[in-house]
Amino acid sequence: MTAFFALIKRDIRIALRQLSDTLIVIVFFVISASLFPFGVGAEPNLLARMAPGVLWVTALLSAMLSFDRLFQNDFEDGTLELLVIAPQPLWLSALAKIAAHWITTGFPVLLVAPLIGIMLNLKPEGLAVLLAAMALGTSIISLIGALGAALTLGSRRSGVLLSLLILPLAVPVLIFGSGAVEASIGGYPVSQQLLMLSGLLLACLVLCPWGCAAALRIANE
Repeated sequence: MTAFFALIKRDIRIALRQLSDTLIVIVFFVISASLFPFGVGAEPNLLARMAPGVLWVTALLSAMLSFDRLFQNDFEDGTLELLVIAPQPLWLSALAKIAAHWITTGFPVLLVAPLIGIMLNLKPEGLAVLLAAMALGTSIISLIGALGAALTLGSRRSGVLLSLLILPLAVPVLIFGSGAVEASIGGYPVSQQLLMLSGLLLACLVLCPWGCAAALRIANE
């Protein structure tokens, strides 16, 4: 576990040194969500109905900007070879890198999302559920994105392949995430949607690091 947390700290330090890459994700999220009122009009009720879907779609698209470099730098500078032969299981190293990715990209999006929701006239009763669903959903997106990044590592046109792999797999996250916020606004129970997101997160925690480890070994060979 010492090596696990050391790898997380290492990736966070690298992200802080390359702060522009992290800021691009946040700026894209804010700008893309802010463009919707210009396209559909500033009618408050319309924006309130669209707010959950807009927030989730833009959060997914902003996360897509950061996945291609998740393992790429380690692949190019030889760090990946050291991770493969290290005594620590490779799936645990992959999980550490995924955790660092979420801390540097998913968590800032989580913090900004309520502000964008207020701008889009999202009702106050939906903000708490939005935070809970976003915490689960962005974690799932990071896990799925890491698996896609590992599978496309070293391939030509990896960005296009990555999008084709991740976007279909992320559809359930968008459905249950936006559904939870809409249910809370309408006064309906949200436990079902949050439980589905929790189940998806547990499944991804089990499957995605192992899949990343297998794909990284193949790419290293």
